Amino acid sequence: MDMVDTSKNMGKGLLSLYKKFDRINIGGYIQPEFQVAGEKGAKGYAGGDFAQYVSNRFMIRRGRIRFEYARFTEENKPSVQFVFQFDGTERGVFIRDFWGRYFENKWELFSFSMGMFARPFGYEINLASSDRESPERGRMSQILMKTERDLGAMISFEPRKKDHPLRHLKIDAGFFNGQGLTAAADYDNYKDFIGRVGLKPVPLARNLTFSGGVSILQGGFMQNTPTIYAVRTGFNGDKFFLPDSSLTNVGRRTPRRYYGADMQWKIKGGWGYTEFRAEYIRGTQTAIASSSETPTALLQEPAYERHFDGAYFYFLQNIVNRQHQVCIKYDWYDPNTDLKGPEIGKPGSNTNAANIKFSTLGLGYIYYCNENMKLVWWYDLIKNEKTLLPGYTEDVKDNVLTCRLQFRF
Repeated sequence: MDMVDTSKNMGKGLLSLYKKFDRINIGGYIQPEFQVAGEKGAKGYAGGDFAQYVSNRFMIRRGRIRFEYARFTEENKPSVQFVFQFDGTERGVFIRDFWGRYFENKWELFSFSMGMFARPFGYEINLASSDRESPERGRMSQILMKTERDLGAMISFEPRKKDHPLRHLKIDAGFFNGQGLTAAADYDNYKDFIGRVGLKPVPLARNLTFSGGVSILQGGFMQNTPTIYAVRTGFNGDKFFLPDSSLTNVGRRTPRRYYGADMQWKIKGGWGYTEFRAEYIRGTQTAIASSSETPTALLQEPAYERHFDGAYFYFLQNIVNRQHQVCIKYDWYDPNTDLKGPEIGKPGSNTNAANIKFSTLGLGYIYYCNENMKLVWWYDLIKNEKTLLPGYTEDVKDNVLTCRLQFRF
């Protein structure tokens, strides 16, 4: 700005333009990658299913551009924030974030957000894809919170004064449509309540920090048919899906209830950092027979109620220096904890592949070339329950090797 002569009209105009837009930030990243699967047509959650005759592929996993504007008061306190982010790949262009936030500055404690943004549940769901070490979120996160985002409104408690006694506490609570970005519009009057109470990184020792949180989701969608299936146990001990076809089911709210807890430990050492992360989620999910994903429209078929649980564990370690990092990640997702192995596919049980438990062991190496580029090598070893279903009597060949470059600005 030293080059602008503010004594002239043109200089005054440039100065006013600068003041108007000096709080705009533009950023983004692209993630081109090459993948090899265990067999052609492999299905999974490492970037989506492979095509029928394909076992290796180049793809742009994500291509994000983010625009952010922040308005500040005369005392340099945040007043309004606006974010717009879209994702462009060979599969098309999609909006990922479109929201605004208002900050109150009397107590400097609260903010209010509204629009399309990430659900305030858990840790991994809100960890940006450009910062996450593993190429993808766990199978459970992708199924229960597909695309991570939803339309809604949220209030947040987060003290902004450095000396506030609760400065390490962050509380988010809001109401959301429920189906996320998988539907073109909301299809019923029910809303999901989502909340998280989190502890921001707190130093416990000279080189050790801890953070964590607990989360809850209470929601559901309108039952559009009279029939809903749930697992029951027969007189002989066999478990099977039994229908409830009461006419009073029509119009009621089917249950979607999630409960989660997460924690993160970070230790500073000579080579860099050692980090441990863990998150566990359990609850009740209502969906359709062939999938445990939240339906994208009002059901025209029977609903299926399932109890689920899942978790992930990370071990991250810098080696030699902070440019090199090795990662071990283990996660599982059991969409139906009431059924195990041979009980799935048993004649008369009315079960299918949507009830199979999967676990994944991920092994990775990351090289941080510089602040704008990183290289990721990652191998997912995926195991499924052995069932009586054709195609799932043994482990499916769906392991995936991923080589990714990330360019970021």
